[in-house]
Amino acid sequence: MRRWLLRITFTVAALGAVLLSLFFYLSDRFTVPGPLTGPVMLVIPSGAGLGGIAGLLARSGVIDSTTVFILGVRYEAATRELQAGEYAFPPHVSARGAMDILRSGDTVVRRLTIPEGLTNFQIVQLLQETEGLQGDIPLLPGEGMLLPETYHFSWGDSREDMILRMHQAMKETLHEGWNSRVSGLPLKNPQETLVLASIVEKETAVAEERPRIAAVFYNRLRRGMRLQSDPTVVYDLTGGKGGLGRTLTREDLKQETPSNTYVIDGLPPAPISNPGRQALRAVLHPAVSDDLYFVADGSGGHAFSGTLAEHNRNVAKWRKIRDGD
Repeated sequence: MRRWLLRITFTVAALGAVLLSLFFYLSDRFTVPGPLTGPVMLVIPSGAGLGGIAGLLARSGVIDSTTVFILGVRYEAATRELQAGEYAFPPHVSARGAMDILRSGDTVVRRLTIPEGLTNFQIVQLLQETEGLQGDIPLLPGEGMLLPETYHFSWGDSREDMILRMHQAMKETLHEGWNSRVSGLPLKNPQETLVLASIVEKETAVAEERPRIAAVFYNRLRRGMRLQSDPTVVYDLTGGKGGLGRTLTREDLKQETPSNTYVIDGLPPAPISNPGRQALRAVLHPAVSDDLYFVADGSGGHAFSGTLAEHNRNVAKWRKIRDGD
């Protein structure tokens, strides 16, 4: 009997020693630097499960043992704390470090820049092409009601949510701008601000020119002159889907379309693009000038003039530059 008890005691002690050795071995493997030689970004899908996550980490070279990772996560009782999303794993991160990253929920922050002057159609195209966004866009606000800016998002965010954020940003920017506008502007409401800013945005890429171009359009409006803005013609000819791909013709300028400011008086009925903050500010704080005309000067900017005779001379200069004379 005594011998039997000694055997059991020895067996239990031996087994305990083995288990203790195994524990320290797994603990060491769980915390030592991992095999990753360079940073890796990895998307953990929702519902992957612990085994699925371990497999993804192993296939991506983040960890070298799925067993060590699974046992370590279970020992820490962290199975339910691992979160889906896109994560960045640094070089030689340990299995424990990988677990902590997934527990933190600190997903990769992506950036999407919406350039000024795009139409709604073009912005939707950009969102459709952006990796990491998902879902459809069931409804769009009116043309011009999306603020061009840099937006941050995480993998799996919805395109619809991005549109809502752009729309809210434009509403707030337009409201703030309208309330701080200079007095005496020939505008009835914020919507007209948006319409004129959308034209100014398309007329020049030179930020310093925008207040002066806004002044030209105001001067023409006050005199009852038509705005005669080429981008308004292009917008109707393309249906707001982008550039025309050719030079406007005289026949184009005669087209009786809703936004063609060569044939309609005053402002178009709606914006022709999504203007940025600078274009909105230019319209609400225009330059003080007597200019009534502007034309390209061949250097990326424009030549301004207050008389038709001077404008015609500037046009002649531009045509020589354009035609290479």
